[in-house]
Amino acid sequence: MLAEKLLLNVLISLAPVLFFSILNENNRKMNSPFLRGMLASIAALTCMFFSYSNYGFNWDLRYVLLILAFLYDGPVGGGMVLTTLLGARVLMGGETVVFGLVNTILTALVPFILHKRFLSYTSNKRVFLTTILCGWSLLLCYISLTTYRYFEGNLLKIDFNIPDLLLVGLIQTIAIALQAKLVEGIIERNRLKKEIQRSEKLNTLGELAASIAHEVRNPLTVVKGFLQLMQQEEKGKNYQYLSLVLSELGRAESIINDYLNFAKPKFEKIEEFTLNEVLVEVVMLLDPMAAKQGVQLESELDSTGFTLVTDRNQLKQALVNLIKNAIEATPDGGKVSVHNKSDCHQASILISDTGKGMTPEQLSRIGTLFYTTKDKGTGLGTSVSLRIIETMKGKVSYKSVPGVGTEVRMVLPGSQTPVLVNL
Repeated sequence: MLAEKLLLNVLISLAPVLFFSILNENNRKMNSPFLRGMLASIAALTCMFFSYSNYGFNWDLRYVLLILAFLYDGPVGGGMVLTTLLGARVLMGGETVVFGLVNTILTALVPFILHKRFLSYTSNKRVFLTTILCGWSLLLCYISLTTYRYFEGNLLKIDFNIPDLLLVGLIQTIAIALQAKLVEGIIERNRLKKEIQRSEKLNTLGELAASIAHEVRNPLTVVKGFLQLMQQEEKGKNYQYLSLVLSELGRAESIINDYLNFAKPKFEKIEEFTLNEVLVEVVMLLDPMAAKQGVQLESELDSTGFTLVTDRNQLKQALVNLIKNAIEATPDGGKVSVHNKSDCHQASILISDTGKGMTPEQLSRIGTLFYTTKDKGTGLGTSVSLRIIETMKGKVSYKSVPGVGTEVRMVLPGSQTPVLVNL
């Protein structure tokens, strides 16, 4: 009877995940902690209704839903499930009502504390952590049972079935691991969908930018050539105007080249070099700009000569754009830091600033063509930089808090095992 009830609870606990997966597939607006909390609350109540009563306690999988709600949906979804369970337990009454309430609150306490950093872990680590928290809830149940028997005066009287308790622990552990794996699958699927949509948008914009840039650059080159000939022959007052026109044409040509570079970065000169060399050059190049704006630019480089085989100038351009963005986002008296760390396979570059930061909505639009948080700018620099790193098989991630600052982490694959160098 116990096994049948618990297996039924497993199906009930899986229902919210499957139901939400269908809703999320058809309508992205349905993706809300409130809806997920409501589905989990209904499932938790249903588990309590089909619980197995023995040893003075009701055995079911309500805590599986409680733990996962706090971890994945935060205080909103978890609070809804917790409130529902506490209210239902009070209405059920019985001799163990106090033990049940305390057990529920203590079970919810740890996932509530961990939920802020939980989603920053890797998928496998999240599944492992949920399984550990399941063990925490089972330990609390055992302590409650032992405490209840102590107050009943039956602590030394063993009249409960040990295999039954082990069965409860086994089924609950399998249920929470299975449900966490399904949730992780939904998260991964949504991430892949966003990545595919982003790639399609970038490819479309890249093709459009390339076609327009090619058409504009050809007549621009002709005009620039004739103006240069005119400047050579001009001796009068129009000389300064021709210089100004040529300067603006040069700027327009630079923007067009950015469009072409965004469409398809050209790695014209592939060479082998160490990452530290490029970082030192970029920091030295941007240090005067930082000093002019009253920003402290500091670097802390590791002692390994991590080797890259790619276009040095393209990597340099990407780093210049990202560090320049950090400097421009930092107010007078702020600080921009550049750190790198490497192992045998990849190098990580961290660019952090103490600027105004960005909201989650702004972060989601980073890398979109023409989008910029600066008063003046085209948004091309960041888009080109991300495209260059992506072409190098690298990854760029952003982390920002409004009013605190922004961190940009760049991960680049290496060519071979790094060797020690003297800096």
